[in-house]
Amino acid sequence: MITCPEIETYLEYCREHPDEVPKRIHRLIENIIKPTLARTDIFFDVDTYYACLTYVEKYFYPLFPYQKFIYAFVFMYDLQDNVVFSVFIMLMGRGNGKDGFIAPLTNFLQTQRYGVKKYHIDIVANAEQQAKDTFDVIYDMMTSVQHKERFKKYFYITQEKIVNLSTMSRLRFNTSNAGTKDGKQTGLILYNEYHGYQDHSQISVFESGFGKVKHCRKIIISTQGHIRGGPLDELMDTCDYVLNGEYKELKYLPFIYSLDDPSEVNDPAKWVKANPSIYYRPTLKNTLESQYAEMKIVPSKRSEFMTKRMNIPERDEQKAVTSWTNILATTYTNPQAKESERTFRNTMKLERKSCVAAIDYASIRDFASAGFLFKDDDEWIWRQKTWVCKNGPFFKSIKFPLHNEGLPGFGDFEVVDLPSIPAEAIVDWLMEESKRFDLQVIAVDTYRFELMKREFERHGLEVRNKDNPYGQLVLVRSGPITHNMVAPIIDVAFANHQINFGNSAIMRWYTNNTMVVTDRKGNMSYEKIEPKLRKNDGFMAFVHAMTQREYLDEVVLYM
Repeated sequence: MITCPEIETYLEYCREHPDEVPKRIHRLIENIIKPTLARTDIFFDVDTYYACLTYVEKYFYPLFPYQKFIYAFVFMYDLQDNVVFSVFIMLMGRGNGKDGFIAPLTNFLQTQRYGVKKYHIDIVANAEQQAKDTFDVIYDMMTSVQHKERFKKYFYITQEKIVNLSTMSRLRFNTSNAGTKDGKQTGLILYNEYHGYQDHSQISVFESGFGKVKHCRKIIISTQGHIRGGPLDELMDTCDYVLNGEYKELKYLPFIYSLDDPSEVNDPAKWVKANPSIYYRPTLKNTLESQYAEMKIVPSKRSEFMTKRMNIPERDEQKAVTSWTNILATTYTNPQAKESERTFRNTMKLERKSCVAAIDYASIRDFASAGFLFKDDDEWIWRQKTWVCKNGPFFKSIKFPLHNEGLPGFGDFEVVDLPSIPAEAIVDWLMEESKRFDLQVIAVDTYRFELMKREFERHGLEVRNKDNPYGQLVLVRSGPITHNMVAPIIDVAFANHQINFGNSAIMRWYTNNTMVVTDRKGNMSYEKIEPKLRKNDGFMAFVHAMTQREYLDEVVLYM
């Protein structure tokens, strides 16, 4: 068991003051921190850790307990000397001193005591002043009257870069508009105020030389912002998966401090959830009290206060399709248990069982899904397959571990290395799989049917209508008219844990990417939370299948 007083102090605080710690930090501790500390295949370089604490507190500032806790995980390595965590994410309210405790850490990583040659560090921000503010924490210390003579012996110091003369590790700041970003062979990238980025084009260029240096890391520090659907929202989505115990291969360590619910803003005792430095910075507490009072009088101030100070942007009147616990219940009988203790749901034998099928896709150059819906008493069983176009416009930006294709939990999708997903592949798979079952109908919305009509006809499938009551294809209308009919049934089924997706990571992802939008008349419809990168084709195919659920109540006799 890895331990040290600084780690235990913060863990004890979280145990003894659970109401002062946000849910994401509790999940971080249970699903990532504790399993990491229990590992026997990693090494905690405690000597270098304490050298770092000494360096920072001697030349910069005293560190708060939660900051010492975070520092510890920077110095953990596997037995091949790879970092255990390569991406550190720190989100908290404005004024908590993110620059003040991260900048000194980066400076220490330049030194001979850390000992990695040419461990170049790039501070990156959307605006030059933001990047320079972080850089100046180090520059101001080194050029102060107190430390100037000492540090000029060990560092080459200018207002643009700081270079350690022993390790030749360089620190400098950049902006999105910098002219030369490629080929830096960076050891650490520090992104400041990540909320300011509109898209990944401003970010990915900095990482072109990443991975060529020992102990490569990324550190992201930010408050929340007003840009929705951008890199920060995508990062938050990914972090939520990681905090739930999934996607460990990402090596993310998210420290996300925010209110758990907007209503908590009215309880000053809960402000610490978004502002972990509040007990150590009296001026921060006074500022929050003053701005809160102003917000109560001037409602237009609320959005800024909630977003920047409480780290919880106020959303539109839209909600997730269901809770993450309910999504986990589609796979596990005990979704609230620790990951290592979860057990898979049992499923009846599906061979020769009555079922309905459905297809959905937004573009055959993107994702496509098809599947079969069964019913076992009150349980809805859905088994699907997804095709992913490797040459699609957003393939490289998809926030799902497609590289896990074929592994347990990742066996129901296929990456297709073609210009588009062949329509015949979808229909052929559906017809081949249906030989195992008693297929009643196939549900397809009218738009998809027109694109796939020839493939259906090749298999002799016809549309069911008044003139052809025994046709196998049922055309359903996409959008609110269809969704409103099944949404209440799906909502209740999720709440009662009556939906069975099997061990399907992609179906859990699809579902978590879907929101329910309710109009003024109370009509419900399903939409993607983010239109480009958060796919929900498999969930929408499930919705189409649910529109034909009455066929599953028919008794089928076998001779």
